[in-house]
Amino acid sequence: MKKLSLLIVAIALLTPFTLTGDISERRKTSKHLQDISVTIRAEDSYQKSEGSGVLITRKVGDEQVTFVWTAAHVVDHLRNVRTVIDSEGQSRKLVEFADVQIIKELIESGRRVGEMKMDASVIKFSHADTGHDLALLMVRARDYGKSSAAFYKDADTNIVPIGTNLFHVGSLLGQMGANSMTTGIISQLGRLDGGKVEFDQTTVTAFPGSSGGGVYLTDGKYIGMLVRGAGEGFNLIVPIRRMASWAKQNNLMWALDSSIKVPSIEVITSMPIESTSKKSFGVGTSSKNYPFLIRKTIKNSK
Repeated sequence: MKKLSLLIVAIALLTPFTLTGDISERRKTSKHLQDISVTIRAEDSYQKSEGSGVLITRKVGDEQVTFVWTAAHVVDHLRNVRTVIDSEGQSRKLVEFADVQIIKELIESGRRVGEMKMDASVIKFSHADTGHDLALLMVRARDYGKSSAAFYKDADTNIVPIGTNLFHVGSLLGQMGANSMTTGIISQLGRLDGGKVEFDQTTVTAFPGSSGGGVYLTDGKYIGMLVRGAGEGFNLIVPIRRMASWAKQNNLMWALDSSIKVPSIEVITSMPIESTSKKSFGVGTSSKNYPFLIRKTIKNSK
């Protein structure tokens, strides 16, 4: 009886410290995810779309440069293709994008106090229907981002087990729901769309505007990008293993691994925005299987 009493006292003494430590870790993770999450606004004469993005900061020469991962379908209507004549007199197609706007929500003492807007250029793009639905942006202002996403790495597979608890932070319903955090689990792996590319399935809550937003382990490690949904508890992510595969093909691993040196700005801006490969890796039948791209779109009146 005496031993039992001592055990109860010990648990009572330790529990508050455990809970306090737990809350402290949650607060730290939450702040980090808030700091790296932004709204992506892509607007032209015909429509405005809003989605989500995740910041990474890298040292490029003597400058601190901010890059943003987002979904290609959030910015695809800013794409323009024109024909140019090169130095050898040959005609070729040149892909260009209008600038994207990055919006950072500012919160102090539990209250929204404003927002910060910056322009960003699209430096790499893989189409939603014929590619991987991924886009990498570069913020034009230097020293913009102060925090950087940390990406999940597994020496063997980069596969997150089914049932793993997750967070999603994104701009649910667009900027009006900026930096909203939801929870869920990995509910299935390797959903094939069109038999070509795989998505992992998650129950994290998502709404129009979530596209491009990060999905994270509870320690804040990024494990994939939300891109599609077919119901509140049935959403699909581009898993980190597929992002890494695409990054390797396009010499972009520095945008996922901070230990890899970033090329110069001149090299980055001279890269073709789209892959020159003629092979299609796209989902193809996405309109039949998983039709819902979860960006928020508003038609502009002329």
